[in-house]
Amino acid sequence: MKGESKVRILCQNRKARHDYAISETIEAGIVLTGPEVKSLRNGGGNLRDSYAVIRGGEVYVNNMHISPYDKASIHNMDPTRSRKLLMHKREIERLSSKVKEKGLTLIPLSVYLKGSLIKLELGLAKGRKSYDKKQAIKERDVLREMEREVRKR
Repeated sequence: MKGESKVRILCQNRKARHDYAISETIEAGIVLTGPEVKSLRNGGGNLRDSYAVIRGGEVYVNNMHISPYDKASIHNMDPTRSRKLLMHKREIERLSSKVKEKGLTLIPLSVYLKGSLIKLELGLAKGRKSYDKKQAIKERDVLREMEREVRKR
């Protein structure tokens, strides 16, 4: 099993799947400093209120909070600084056209460890209205009830 690598989730944005309708997910690398990597491995990341933007042919994630690593005294960066994402040029062009045309947004969904690399999962999302959120909750509850009935038999 050479091609498989172990995936460990470091932090997730659970609220994003509730607030947005995710149409597509994309995996991207992220540029981090050493103390940021150690802090993420210790569970010091938070994706709440973070978003991604495309500037000058590059993708950046904003408002992603990585807690300062306490053992790296002077080398800690600003916790909510803008971080560059690593993606192929064709992917960036495809995403920028979708974001411009259809009014979609790039939302970080999770940060995970894939082998020894830290990856970020981006979602191409469209905002949901409050009635859409209620409808999604109802559908999820109905599916859960159906699964319970199947298990009882």
